[in-house]
Amino acid sequence: MTEKYYDYVIVGGGSAGSVLANRLSADGTHSVLVLEAGRSDYPWDLLIQMPAALTFPSGSRFYDWRYQSDPEPHMGGRRIAHTRGKVLGGSSSINGMIFQRGNPLDYERWGADPGMETWNYAHCLPYFKKMENTLAAAPDDKFRGHDGPLVLERGPARNPLFQAFFRAAEQAGFLRTEDVNGYRQEGFGPFDRNVHKGQRLSASRAYLRPNRGRPNLRVLTRAFVTKVNFTGTAATSVSYRRNGRRHTAHATEIILCGGAINTPQLLQLSGVGDTAHLGKLGIRPVVDLPGVGENLQDHLEVYIQHACTQPVSMQPSLSPWRYPFIGLQWLLGRTGPAATNHFEGGGFVRSNDKVSYPNLMFHFLPVAVRYDGQKAAAKHGYQVHIGPMYSDSRGSVKILSTDPKRHPSMKFNYLSTDQDRSEWVEAVRISRDILGQAAMGAFDGGELSPGAAVQTDEEILQWVGRDAETALHPSCTAKMGPASDPLAVVDPLTMRVHGTSGLRVADASAMPYVTNGNIYAPVMMLAEKAADLILGQPPLTAQGTDFYRHGSSPQDPDPLAGGAAGGREQLSPQTQGRTQS
Repeated sequence: MTEKYYDYVIVGGGSAGSVLANRLSADGTHSVLVLEAGRSDYPWDLLIQMPAALTFPSGSRFYDWRYQSDPEPHMGGRRIAHTRGKVLGGSSSINGMIFQRGNPLDYERWGADPGMETWNYAHCLPYFKKMENTLAAAPDDKFRGHDGPLVLERGPARNPLFQAFFRAAEQAGFLRTEDVNGYRQEGFGPFDRNVHKGQRLSASRAYLRPNRGRPNLRVLTRAFVTKVNFTGTAATSVSYRRNGRRHTAHATEIILCGGAINTPQLLQLSGVGDTAHLGKLGIRPVVDLPGVGENLQDHLEVYIQHACTQPVSMQPSLSPWRYPFIGLQWLLGRTGPAATNHFEGGGFVRSNDKVSYPNLMFHFLPVAVRYDGQKAAAKHGYQVHIGPMYSDSRGSVKILSTDPKRHPSMKFNYLSTDQDRSEWVEAVRISRDILGQAAMGAFDGGELSPGAAVQTDEEILQWVGRDAETALHPSCTAKMGPASDPLAVVDPLTMRVHGTSGLRVADASAMPYVTNGNIYAPVMMLAEKAADLILGQPPLTAQGTDFYRHGSSPQDPDPLAGGAAGGREQLSPQTQGRTQS
């Protein structure tokens, strides 16, 4: 069945797709079709509307693509599960709801590459501000936005374990920061969250649902796109399956928003990629772009868990017999343990003096539990999620057949480089140093994971290989860059796929480097800017603003700095020698 002609067809109704659907249809003059393979994010679906229910959609075929990596050679051949949202709103409908822009120097790194000058921090900051309504920021805060669709609530972090953890970080020599998304990311403090009035605020709920009534916007769920169709090198339509029938939708512009796994998969299925690889599968090449599916980046993390000696953790709320009471409390007033994502605070630090800005991220939880809901064997517990942010390991996404339903090969090559392994050892030791400070002493019932048997560098790396999970930040598989870059796929000035017309990419795959933190906020910023580029509108004016650079000034205006400008004022004895090496 052939659909009518559209100005824009957006493949994927996830985070980026929700932004683009809103912005491209806003003036009413352009017809927009959104094709989402998953189900709708129904308002009555508690598993994706209730913040604390975030563990339940993971691994469920109703919400999750349930990707798995290839056997990872440096992790004992383990296959690492990768949860990706298969629902309107994409991963923003099932993720941990943590909003982190990344460090300003991430975007300085983007902008330093040839042809990427318009993606430095000064050019990205206005788009971050455009999408935000930051409730905790002052009205005159030049770093934060106040009028955007994304209402951001700051984690209250009132549980005594959060406050003890922040004090322990200070005792270990690190600083407090007022806002990890503001002037200075480096340090510890509460996190911004995509939770508003006790309910998840997904990209769909913020951008798409308020505008579903526009006559020029059509959203189809359970519509699985199988191919982009070309006339020569011009993309003219997409083929998709819905309700057991095959359909074709024609458009002036086709925009891929499927994410870092689905976007390169669809490009390859459509003949865009490494022609040598595609030829082996019998796919007629359209454009030879060897970078499609390459440059795969992600964050790996571990849980360092402790038993808690005082009855202040959230561990009891994990008991199934409490679920009806917790659920009723949430239904009646959007309050109680179910009204928070529990990721209310953490921090960013430099693991050694050779790095110029934070390369480790901490998420603290007043409960000891894994993403799959498996809880630690303790009456009360707490944990920190820790992992390096800038691994130099690189992987790939490659299709294995012409069947669009078959998941592609994904190899991340975790722990494959000397830098990666070195930073992992530093990450675990610094985490233990913080959790071992006096401020945690009143609560510390002993380390549950990894446990006392893991001490040497080799033992730490072996444990990471056995126990680490992805932080679910796959990115960079169709990276932006000029056509002269052999791995570049997307033109940074237009978001158009090199060598084609009528085909663009605007999602996590277009990022050139993974950012420092959770990637939801950077993806939303990228989509906001992409909307202007696709519409041919002048981009927002660059905003040159001073931001924190370690060692750049003896004076730090951050009111919570508490002393020196560096990320660690006084190194504790356990880590002083290591971080100076």
